[in-house]
Amino acid sequence: MLRRPPLFRDRGPTSRVDAHEPLLASIRAGKIDFHGLGRGHYPGDRLAPDQLPGLLSLGYWDARGDQDWGMDFHRNEGVEICLLETGSMRFAVDQGSYPLGPGDLTITRPWQAHRQGDPRIAAGRLHWATIAVGARRPDQVWRWPRWNLLAPGDTAELSRRLRLTASPVWRASPEVVRSFQRMRAAIADETGDRLISRVAVGLNELLLGVLELLRTENRAERPRLASPEHSVELFLGDLRTNLNSFGQEWTLAGMAAACGMGTTQFSRLSRRLTNDSPLRYLNFVRLEAAARLLRGEPARSVTDIAFGCGFASSQYFANQFRRHYGVTPTDYRSGSASR
Repeated sequence: MLRRPPLFRDRGPTSRVDAHEPLLASIRAGKIDFHGLGRGHYPGDRLAPDQLPGLLSLGYWDARGDQDWGMDFHRNEGVEICLLETGSMRFAVDQGSYPLGPGDLTITRPWQAHRQGDPRIAAGRLHWATIAVGARRPDQVWRWPRWNLLAPGDTAELSRRLRLTASPVWRASPEVVRSFQRMRAAIADETGDRLISRVAVGLNELLLGVLELLRTENRAERPRLASPEHSVELFLGDLRTNLNSFGQEWTLAGMAAACGMGTTQFSRLSRRLTNDSPLRYLNFVRLEAAARLLRGEPARSVTDIAFGCGFASSQYFANQFRRHYGVTPTDYRSGSASR
C-alpha cells in the first residue's frame, strides 16, 4: 500500500510540499546542481503572477554522481514533460517502471502518480517543464495557458493525442532536445524580461516539437482514456491501493463529486467496474487493507488499524471483519483465519 494524496481531491499545501522534500533536501545539501523557475510549492526562482501564468515549474538538474535519495510518488497540477539529456535513471509511473537513457522523454498527465528514481536518482542531467492545463481528471477538457502560440487546430490535436495515449515514455526528437537546451541556457544566463521572452519561445518550440513527435510516432489512441468511466476507474484503483485515500471519510456524494459527476452516474459506472455499490466496495477495500496491516504490522494495535483504514469504531470494524473473514481481527493476526 502506498501513501500519497487521494486522487482528484484537494491535496493541500502541506502534502504537495512534502512530495518535493527529497529534492529540496538534496538542493540544500548541495548534492545536485539545480536551476529552475517555479511558482506555488514548486522549487526554483519565483515567477511573478504575470510571468508565464500556467507555467508551474521549469528547470534542470545535474546529478554528477549516483544519489542516495529519490523522489516520492507524486502528481502534478499539470502535464509534466521531462527529458533525460545525459546519464541514466529509472522512472516509475502508475504500475510500471522504466529504465531511461540519454534522449528519453517522459510525459505524465495530472492524474498519473509518478516518480523520478525508482528508488534512487542516478547520475544525469534532467530537464522538465510542468504546465497547467486546467484539468485534473481524464474526462476534463484541457485549457492551455495564453502564452501558447500554437494554432487552435494544433493545440486541440496536441491535447487530444496527450489525453488519448497512455504511453509515458518516448524517444525525444532533436527539436525537443534543442528546445530544452535553449531554455537551460536562458535560465542559466538571463534575467528579467529577456529570460521570460526566451523561455516563452522555448516553451512554444517544445510544445510544437512534442506535437510533431506524437504525429510521427502516431501511437494508438484510446478514446476511453478520456471518458468519465476511466476517471471512475482511476479513482477506484487509487481507493484500493492508497492508504491515504481509503482511510478518508467518504460518502457516496463525496466520491461522486471527486469524479466530477452525480451520484447516479457514479454509482452506475462504479457497479459496472466492480460489480458492487461504491460504499460496499469501499468497505471491502478497507477490510482487505486492514487484513494486510494486521499481519504486516504486528506491533500496531487493532484499534489503530481500524481507525487508520477509515472505520468509525473498533467494534464496527470487528463485526465487519468477522463477517467477511470468519474470525476476529486478533485471531486473523495470529494465523487462525478460516480463509
